[in-house]
Amino acid sequence: MAGSSLSPKAKRGRRAMNAEINVTPLVDVMLVLLIVFMITAPLLTTGVDVALPKSVAQKLPAPSELPLSVSLDSEGKVYIQDTQTPIEELSAKLYAITNEGYGERIFLRADEAVDYGRVMQVLTRLQQAGFRNVSLVTDPKVNLQGTR
Repeated sequence: MAGSSLSPKAKRGRRAMNAEINVTPLVDVMLVLLIVFMITAPLLTTGVDVALPKSVAQKLPAPSELPLSVSLDSEGKVYIQDTQTPIEELSAKLYAITNEGYGERIFLRADEAVDYGRVMQVLTRLQQAGFRNVSLVTDPKVNLQGTR
């Protein structure tokens, strides 16, 4: 009768289930997903095929949020993300997009064959839409000869 000397509470205490949630596996999965999205997100931002000018400038750190991208192809056509847009409507469409939650940062991707005047027209439209932080995208993979 040694086992019967224990009170009912003591017996329940030994057999009670552990109700704590182990969050370690959840944290591990979330960190893996975070890394996967950090690697794939920059690859999804561009959709228009442009031959970017070459540059030896250092690469900027990746932004915390995906900025809006405006592209100029070799024929001078303007695209917002992947959607072709007439240059006359660029300011109005960008202004409408910025009111829906995009930040004030924008990437301008211009083909190296586009003339400087066309790039300046687009930069003027970006300024009219309220963008003050415009990043000009170049191709950092090529080292130019004759530079130090």
